Amino acid sequence: MKPRNRELLALIPAALLLTAGLTAVFVQQSNRLSTGALVYGAVFLGLCLAGHIFIRIALPDADPYIFPLVAVLACFGLVMIYTIAGTTYARQQAQWFVIGLLLLGLTVVICRDYRKLEEYRYLIMIVSLVLLVLPRVPGLGEQVNGAYLAIKLPGIAFQPTEFAKIGLVVFLASYLRDNRQALASGRKVLGYRVPPLKQLGPVLLLWGMAMVLLILLHDIGSSLMFYGGLLAVLYVATNRGSFVLVGTIAFAVGSWYLATHIAHIDYRVEAWLHPFRQSLYDAPLGSFQLANAQFTMAQGGLFGQGFGQALLTIPGGHLPYLPAAQTDMIFAVIVSELGLYGGGGLLICYLLLVWRGFKTATLARDSFSKLMATGLSAIVALQVFVIVGGVTRVIPLTGVTLPFVSYGGSSILANFVLVALLLLVSDRARRQVQA
Repeated sequence: MKPRNRELLALIPAALLLTAGLTAVFVQQSNRLSTGALVYGAVFLGLCLAGHIFIRIALPDADPYIFPLVAVLACFGLVMIYTIAGTTYARQQAQWFVIGLLLLGLTVVICRDYRKLEEYRYLIMIVSLVLLVLPRVPGLGEQVNGAYLAIKLPGIAFQPTEFAKIGLVVFLASYLRDNRQALASGRKVLGYRVPPLKQLGPVLLLWGMAMVLLILLHDIGSSLMFYGGLLAVLYVATNRGSFVLVGTIAFAVGSWYLATHIAHIDYRVEAWLHPFRQSLYDAPLGSFQLANAQFTMAQGGLFGQGFGQALLTIPGGHLPYLPAAQTDMIFAVIVSELGLYGGGGLLICYLLLVWRGFKTATLARDSFSKLMATGLSAIVALQVFVIVGGVTRVIPLTGVTLPFVSYGGSSILANFVLVALLLLVSDRARRQVQA
């Protein structure tokens, strides 16, 4: 079967998943079947078919599994957002999904020859750095739960860090393509090869930037995501595990130092280590949100309680039992309603998406394509790890969104741009392999 036909068939289960999920929600809410679920499923399938037709025409040799996996994640998110926050939020998320599809097409058209991005790598880096610091601009940035991740424009809140991550990966891929040999060789000092400072300078600059992000944004997750992407691309470019080891130690030492000197980061770490300390409602070192996330997930067991059964508000009142359930805590709700198996199934979808991204990187023949696909795939993997790890207390909780599942327009749009770049690389790589 041809790749595009496999992609077409793979989109059908995504639409059926949305239809079945909404049907289960409607039955739970009103104890009757509704034709609304069929309508929503048909509309979602129509949107996916439109995206498929565009990819079939513009990128006939692209990976046939990336777009269907994105569709599965998106419909999963739509169902969960509807159960958590109702029709208004679900409709807004669906609108962002449509705009994301249009942005995917626009990215493919504009960046058809994506290798020209190399010519603007320093401009891309500067724009990305500006986007990162925008949330700290007085009157523009917005502080949420102690972290500075969003800027507030008239009628909308926007997270520029979502787009900055893509720009930094493009810059790193371009820079390391030209300097990987110098970084990999270097000269021996005490039996170890040390790369020249000229080539190592920008890498050290990005390490410093990760530390500055901790200071400016008060957010561990964003720093870990950016820096982890740097190490992934650096390892693939140089094939030197020592860079990863030294880089990991440097990040750990820097994070420890800043965590002991910045009150908000220290609070996050203490809340992670001791979420159940004293009263969860007013203790300065306790985490009401994180503690309740553990209780919520435990209620789900292996198979879950069913759609709409997660405890989201405190009984007898209207206060949220699980704050930010549709954004930061959506994975906890998924595990509560669909169980450990449902949460594991979602993570498998992410693993498959990341695997197809790395598969694209292995097929690419030019260094820039290989490094960019590696970096973009690593960013997705790290973003999932950061938010799921925070909810499950593997690492301190942060405000990073779950790609394509959490509610949020900037996340959806940025990730569709990321997917468009992966599809462009995949189309070129697979065409070269077949030639």
